[in-house]
Amino acid sequence: MQDEEAATMNASEILSRDPDIMSGALVFKGTRVPADALFENLAAGMALAEFLKNFPTVSREQAEGAIRAACDNLVSRKSRSARVYK
Repeated sequence: MQDEEAATMNASEILSRDPDIMSGALVFKGTRVPADALFENLAAGMALAEFLKNFPTVSREQAEGAIRAACDNLVSRKSRSARVYK
C-alpha cells in the first residue's frame, strides 16, 4: 500500500473494538494489539520501525494511519475548542 492510500484509510479500516477481543480494547484491525501500545511505545522513544518489528501483525500502513487519525482528531478538537472560546 502506498503512503497516499494509508493517508486515506479511515479509522474503521485500521482499528476495531470487539468485547471478545482484548476485553473490548481498541485494537489494530485483524490483530490483538491495542492501539494504545503504539502511542505508549512512541511516547517512550521507540522508533516506528522497532514497534513494527515487535508487533509484526500490525502493518506499517495501519500504524501510520492510526497516527494520522490521531493527529486529525487532535486538530479537529483544537479547532472546535478555539471556536468555543473565542
